[in-house]
Amino acid sequence: MRTPFCLFLSCLALLSGCSKGNTQADADWKAGARLTLKINDVEYAFRFCPSGNFMMGNEPGEVSVTFSHGFWMLETQVTQAMWESVKGNNPSHFKGAKLPVETVSWNDAQEYIKQLNDMKVVPAGFKFSLPTEAQWEYACRAGTTTVYHFGNTLTREQANFDGNVGQTTEVGKCPANAWGLRDMHGNVWEWCQDWYGDYPSGAVTDPTGATRGSNRVIRGGGWADSAQYCRSAYRDHDDPSRRNYGIGIRLSLVSQ
Repeated sequence: MRTPFCLFLSCLALLSGCSKGNTQADADWKAGARLTLKINDVEYAFRFCPSGNFMMGNEPGEVSVTFSHGFWMLETQVTQAMWESVKGNNPSHFKGAKLPVETVSWNDAQEYIKQLNDMKVVPAGFKFSLPTEAQWEYACRAGTTTVYHFGNTLTREQANFDGNVGQTTEVGKCPANAWGLRDMHGNVWEWCQDWYGDYPSGAVTDPTGATRGSNRVIRGGGWADSAQYCRSAYRDHDDPSRRNYGIGIRLSLVSQ
């Protein structure tokens, strides 16, 4: 019988003690620390994004955002192997176990995440989620203030974009940012949890986006998009029911 969950014990002890607002536990982890879960025999690697603040939005930044506690972000986009091992199907247009899952709507993503959470495969007090838009940009930047986390230009060696390959590519092949996250620029757009709406005025702490709307935020740009759409600050949106082979997902692991 397959075991649905395996967590490295060294990580479990610290993660179990970390909860929202627990700054001591938060301090036990360094930026980019790696946490590995194994779910249905498929590995999920997460990187730690520490508490802190940054300027979100078009350079030099539109709104000051503070995170009062850290969170974990999936090192790569969700792969087809991850999706299929939970959902039992593969909706992707470009097929490959290590390719990012795509042709999934925001609504589809919520169903996938609910199934993951129902497995009870993380310590009490934590849950899987889509990242908020603010979490996504904070994680993408990883302390940088440049146009991309690589600098002010983007090359073919750094990301899959501008139709250079003509389709998605295996996750994790491109260089990581300072916190160990890969493919934050290009490959597939990534659904965020938020409704799409105007940024708040003034400084905010732990923002969750607009309270209502008709579209959900997508971030990161995709394999067919030019570099300007792959910027750390660039935001777009789409109908939560829409499926497109340029849009996938990345998970966050957050305290409840």
